[in-house]
Amino acid sequence: MNQRSIRNLFLVLALLTVTSLVSFKIGQNSSNVSIDSSSKLDLSLMWQVKNKLEETFLEKDKIIDKDLVYGAIEGMVGALGDPYTVFLPPKENQSSNEDLAGEFGGVGIQLGYKDKNLAVMTPIAKTPADKAGLQANDLILKIIDKDKKVDRDTTGISLDEAVGLIRGKVGTEVTLKIYRESKKDTFEVTLKRDNIVVPSIELVWVERNNKKIAWIRLYKFTERLYTEWPEIVSKITKEKGNNFGGIVLDLRNNPGGFLQASVMVASDFIKSGVIVSQESADGTKEDYPVMKGRGNLLKDRLVILVNEGSASASEILAGALKDFERGKLVGEKTFGKGTVQQPEDFKDGSGLHITVARWLLPSGKNIHKVGVDPDVTVKYEPPKEGEKVEENRIDNQVEAAIKELLN
Repeated sequence: MNQRSIRNLFLVLALLTVTSLVSFKIGQNSSNVSIDSSSKLDLSLMWQVKNKLEETFLEKDKIIDKDLVYGAIEGMVGALGDPYTVFLPPKENQSSNEDLAGEFGGVGIQLGYKDKNLAVMTPIAKTPADKAGLQANDLILKIIDKDKKVDRDTTGISLDEAVGLIRGKVGTEVTLKIYRESKKDTFEVTLKRDNIVVPSIELVWVERNNKKIAWIRLYKFTERLYTEWPEIVSKITKEKGNNFGGIVLDLRNNPGGFLQASVMVASDFIKSGVIVSQESADGTKEDYPVMKGRGNLLKDRLVILVNEGSASASEILAGALKDFERGKLVGEKTFGKGTVQQPEDFKDGSGLHITVARWLLPSGKNIHKVGVDPDVTVKYEPPKEGEKVEENRIDNQVEAAIKELLN
């Protein structure tokens, strides 16, 4: 067998192995995946194309078997038409894992899609993107990086490719061409990359009408929240005193994260019941009830702040609190991401994120592409041009939440 035949055989086996993943239950170890012998997948055209490339493509050094395999898999997954079902080569998969861990290099944007266009799901608080004024639902039309010689239109771009282009060495710059519905013309924003440490949560005490109010800014459901949330709850319990006015739970621009972390937070406000249900393609449901041993904030007054940047797990939390009538939602309609992605990591460092189910609120409502409506709608008023902005600026939406809390 010649060298090309051996290489082709390797590629066939690799692609068939990964293709068979679609019919297997997610969560299995990749070493247990086998090829379905009854499969009638015809790969002859792919081999014709590959052979033609090897024969005629000018830059032969760019024909790398592993890259071709990754590219073929990405194309296969992308053909499903679901922007949240993605295959991630090792480098992109590492970035995804760093993101959930809560620390990475970049400009501080959580990416998503709006009508199949690359969009800002939320700017992360206190990052270059946030300081530059980027907003949830801003469409990113182009990514420009002169140092990398990148000038990429984002039409049809995958999330992992967009992340790879926007992230880079700390101190370097990337320019984004933005479309915002409220503006007539598109505009460009140049951001200097920084080491992004995603804060999970922050507690700010606010005094109003001789009342002490706990303003909890919950930025993201990262791994750190499992230890940081109990610490915040303990501080509130110890410091609230007799003049305690209640809690403003701020979920604005919270893009989600670990589902169980949102269930943990809800379990301190709700005594019993199902926080969220997961409905799979076959119609089966898995319920996530209130966690035992919590319930530390059951009797405290509560108002929840949301906006278009509140997505996924933060929408689940807000929706559950609303369904249980535990507190009023103030702000703007949430983003509307209500599907479940199950990650699978492979031995070579690559990963696969598959949409496997949808979330259902306690009422049975699915929020995907719909979002959660606030009880009290309050549009955000940004700082006036030239206004000095303090680190914990109490904006008009926070003021509205405090007013609702004290009514």
